[in-house]
Amino acid sequence: MQAKRIGKVTKISGNMVTAAVDAAIIQNEVAYIRHGKESLKAEVIRVRGNKAETQVYESTISLQVGDIAEFTGELLSVELGPGLLGQIFDGLQNPLPSLAKKHGFFLNRGEYLPALAEETIWEFTPLVKIGDKVKAGSRLGFVPEKIFKHFIMVPFGLNGIWEVIRIASLGRYDLKTPVARLRDQSGKEEDVYLKQSWPVKIAIKAYSEKLKPQQPLVTKMRLIDSLFPVALGGTYCIPGPFGAGKTVLQQLTSRHAEIDIVIIAACGERAGEVVETLKTFPELIDSKTRKPLSDRTVIICNTSSMPVAARESSVYTAVTIAEYYRQMGLNVLLLADSTSRWAQAMREMSGRLEEIPGEEAFPAYLESRIASFYERAGVVRLHDGSTGSVTIGGTVSPAGGNFEEPVTQATLKVVGAFHGLSRERSDARRYPAIDPLISWSKYPSIIPQAYRDRGHEIMRKSHEIFQMMKVIGEEGTALGDYVDYLKGEFFDSVYLQQNAFDPVDEACSADRQQYIFAFIYGILETEFIFENKEDALKIFQQLRQLFRGWNSSEFKTKEFENFESEVALLIEQKRSPKKETSNA
Repeated sequence: MQAKRIGKVTKISGNMVTAAVDAAIIQNEVAYIRHGKESLKAEVIRVRGNKAETQVYESTISLQVGDIAEFTGELLSVELGPGLLGQIFDGLQNPLPSLAKKHGFFLNRGEYLPALAEETIWEFTPLVKIGDKVKAGSRLGFVPEKIFKHFIMVPFGLNGIWEVIRIASLGRYDLKTPVARLRDQSGKEEDVYLKQSWPVKIAIKAYSEKLKPQQPLVTKMRLIDSLFPVALGGTYCIPGPFGAGKTVLQQLTSRHAEIDIVIIAACGERAGEVVETLKTFPELIDSKTRKPLSDRTVIICNTSSMPVAARESSVYTAVTIAEYYRQMGLNVLLLADSTSRWAQAMREMSGRLEEIPGEEAFPAYLESRIASFYERAGVVRLHDGSTGSVTIGGTVSPAGGNFEEPVTQATLKVVGAFHGLSRERSDARRYPAIDPLISWSKYPSIIPQAYRDRGHEIMRKSHEIFQMMKVIGEEGTALGDYVDYLKGEFFDSVYLQQNAFDPVDEACSADRQQYIFAFIYGILETEFIFENKEDALKIFQQLRQLFRGWNSSEFKTKEFENFESEVALLIEQKRSPKKETSNA
């Protein structure tokens, strides 16, 4: 850590402030721009000679040339420790409820509070003894946090092997009291507290090895789990036009996905959507724990009305907290909404830096920045043999729903699944509005590959026949083609779509998905005998109605079995008899 150095502001361009300083400055270090009694947090983004160009995370109105710039020698970091769960932070990890309580709802710029309440007392249980050998990321003990054991770990920045020379006994401690003391092989000693800090733009790598994501992450959304799955520790993106249901889809995923911790980064979203999230989550009851969903959620809140520079910090703050809980052997889901606003912030700062622009004026390094963010996802094996994971899902808001724009294309190059939302499906009230004709996934599914292939095939065929019917009309369509069209519409209506207002249908477990998909696969493979198109339409309408009741009934209950029997009977009435082969 370097000593503080003082410079003077020489140029102000929006949120970019340039300061002259006659001392060594490092990239990404934190600076404070002093203006009267205000102290505005900034980060060095480029150094040229004795000029340090910084992006300020606050409004720069009224700043003047000649103001003092104080360079701290520290990288932009977050506090990691017990007390994160259930909190709402801004991009700089300021606890927003505490700020509002202290200053009112109109927050003053330059006001910063500790992310974690240092006076809170935690019940510490040691897991090591004096003389034990440990290294970065090793567990020294734990404290209870909500429904989890929050492990206190050796600081991630310590290199090599360390010896425990003191460990606190079972008892109650605050964040300012050391709970352990370590010594390395050279004799250097370090105190360990219940909290530690870590630079947000450096990935935490205190683990044994990084593994390939292979296990499916069950989101309980049939369209995702069955056709376009996400792997535990994988990456996926949800691009789509405004109003297509990105935010609602993320909220349903965070509520029902089989995951331990959910981190939500509201990155530059409109204030109305952010407020909806903040109001909704404390009231939602977790289906697994029957406790408020907020007990296992951290929200990083950064609205579009806040300074654009803060969008970048919110994304990195969120992924760093996600990595921290991954180090405890937990599975973490990070939802970034939306990465387009982050990219727009990069474009604005790149323009102020007068860099050579790339496509649509985005910086030339857009792809590498997006890739470095998604690369922090993954499954890791920890030092004790357990595993933890970070799954990253980012929404993209392309202007006009154009998936050819640079942010979407840069994202598609690095993610493992693509859930493209379409305006047509959204307008037709087909939710989730993920278009099965353009979406894809590289990950394994809970559904057999043959079943998935048949589902994709029937959807493509049904769409082609529908396009043909627009030209020649229903009358000019052959009965066989019309039945294929009805099969695709039936599959879409009863399986790919889900009713988020139905307490049963809003979340579909993996075993139920496998059971229902196998049943529908049998229907798709069935050869029916229909007298005419009206007869075919009538039967599929009846099937659709029965399936809606089936989807609303609890799995394997008497009601569930009754609906299944009715569906099977209706199919049997129209099934084509199998041709008998003769041995003569």
